[in-house]
Amino acid sequence: MMKSMTRIVSCALMAVMILMAATAARCATKDLGDGFRDHGAATPVSTHRGLVATKDADGRNVVLLWLMDHRGGYAILMLDAETGKAEQIPMPAGIGGDSPYSSILATNNRLYTHYGSHFFEFDPAQRKFTFVHKTTPQMAMGMTEDDNGVIWSASYPQSGLVSYNPKTGEFKDYGHLYRQTWAQYPRSVAVDDAGWVYFGIGSTASQIIAFHPATATASPIVRDEERQHGSGQVTRDVNGKVYAHTGGTEGKWIELYKGVRTDLEEKPAIKAKSIITGSQGLFHRVFPDGKILKTLDPVEKFMVVDDPETKEEKRLTFDYTSDGAHVMGVNAAPNGTIAGGSAFPFRFFSYHPKMDGWQREPAFLQFNTVVTQGDKWYTGGYGHGFLLEWDPAQPWQDTKKGEAGNPLWLAEANPDINRPHDLLAHPDGKTLVLAGTPGYGLTGGGLMFWDRETKQAEVIKHTHILPDHSPMSLVALPEGKLLIGTTIAAGTGGQVKAKVAELAVMDMASKQIEWHEAVLPNVNSYHDMVVAQNGMVFGFADGKRLFAFDPETRQIVMERDIGPEFGSTTGGQQARTFVVGPDDTIYVLLQKGFAVLDPETRELELLVESPVPVTVGGDILDGRIYFVSGSHLYSWEVKK
Repeated sequence: MMKSMTRIVSCALMAVMILMAATAARCATKDLGDGFRDHGAATPVSTHRGLVATKDADGRNVVLLWLMDHRGGYAILMLDAETGKAEQIPMPAGIGGDSPYSSILATNNRLYTHYGSHFFEFDPAQRKFTFVHKTTPQMAMGMTEDDNGVIWSASYPQSGLVSYNPKTGEFKDYGHLYRQTWAQYPRSVAVDDAGWVYFGIGSTASQIIAFHPATATASPIVRDEERQHGSGQVTRDVNGKVYAHTGGTEGKWIELYKGVRTDLEEKPAIKAKSIITGSQGLFHRVFPDGKILKTLDPVEKFMVVDDPETKEEKRLTFDYTSDGAHVMGVNAAPNGTIAGGSAFPFRFFSYHPKMDGWQREPAFLQFNTVVTQGDKWYTGGYGHGFLLEWDPAQPWQDTKKGEAGNPLWLAEANPDINRPHDLLAHPDGKTLVLAGTPGYGLTGGGLMFWDRETKQAEVIKHTHILPDHSPMSLVALPEGKLLIGTTIAAGTGGQVKAKVAELAVMDMASKQIEWHEAVLPNVNSYHDMVVAQNGMVFGFADGKRLFAFDPETRQIVMERDIGPEFGSTTGGQQARTFVVGPDDTIYVLLQKGFAVLDPETRELELLVESPVPVTVGGDILDGRIYFVSGSHLYSWEVKK
């Protein structure tokens, strides 16, 4: 597979390429004035959130796919499987940054999805959306079709349920049917031939809900003592009944019919009814005439269609418009570039300021956290809390777990860390510390220590740090101590159990917590911290509460709500709010612009307002602070 822009290309070379080929990438940088530059979209493509092979009104093979970029699911792309001709139809209602997590191609050959608190029907015969309806928040995690052709959708976060009858146009929104103190993922839905609807939820505690449409009543099937970490699963059998697993490693197999549960001694021999549905990864590849969609790549913009009868393959290119993928974070790499990752799609990028060129490569999942130590660049990512090492001096080699590569896969901390939020390059030059929240449905995240000399990882569980907390931000203190700022947020879909976030001091040699305290009231998360030259630690709690912490006395010596004057700081899964210059100046990245922090007076001064919102923090390189807004990489020249 050819890679797009996988080598560094200077502006002069790119100009030549533009003359040679219309598809050549251009130098993207634009001067925005006042020292700001827009370097363009770091990953200038989209991803699909489910696709199906089907036909149009004339019986021609077409592919339908949901397009997503940093704005969310913004359009449906309809591709002619004979010519590659593309039609891009924008979503007909506001999506609010949301995107499809489930869709279904019904027996009427219409494609359905449900997200952004809207239910959508797209008809490839008419090449347009034919039904849209606002719903109870928020998005489908599972969809199905019953024997009468009615479409059912079960939604996150509190077991919402809607139905739509395409024959009559009747739409029903039953609202949230099963409330919990945690966000629920109803990933599987099934309807028996008597019309009862069942959906399995997770992940904190498994459950299966039975819904009777005639009375609009919902009942839990799994008894409280049976519920485990995991998800209930339901499958419609061709015999008209629904078979289910109650979830977890010790769950039971049961039969469901007319709302009645029958326990089974062993796993049944299920013959699942054929329904073309799935998650955001749905890839239905069989066309009605038997041809096969072998490949579809929205990054390289091509597809391959196979004809089983003639044994011939046809490779077709297509195009679409995109505003670029969401950027997770950036920092200065050892080779004088700004490097980071995007999602979705999962891509690595490296911007070369002196050449105004890009290197773009496939990424090993989602690069949440980025940092440089010595001559290597590191990233900690989602899922499974992995750690990679990239050597910019060596050729890129796509990462494979447990194999040679560049970036090299080092270790993972699953399930103690699933979604990293900070990666500390310790001043000792050999230790990296990864922090984050745990796996789906779990509460309490850990730390992973990586020793570059011994090439060994050590994972510390939340029960050994602060039970039911997750480390969110880290700074190194003198004498081998580590200051940890926690979050009470659980893993995705997990239950929050702690009441307030804390600061804690760990001895790195023994990995023992020597002190911890809820030093500020009503804090959910300590997003970012930095150590000033005078030894004072400055940080932000919940995006707006600036504080100064004295590690000697372990006391808060200053707290200030910057919201009324400065607004919020940068967000992202790794905040990178503080940027320290070569002269030890501490810059603070705010959504509205850039400020400087005086460690002695503890005052914050706004230096400049940004022409775009600063959504993700970054780093300083050669006198410019690099940051992210949406999908684009920007920079600002530091005023002398």
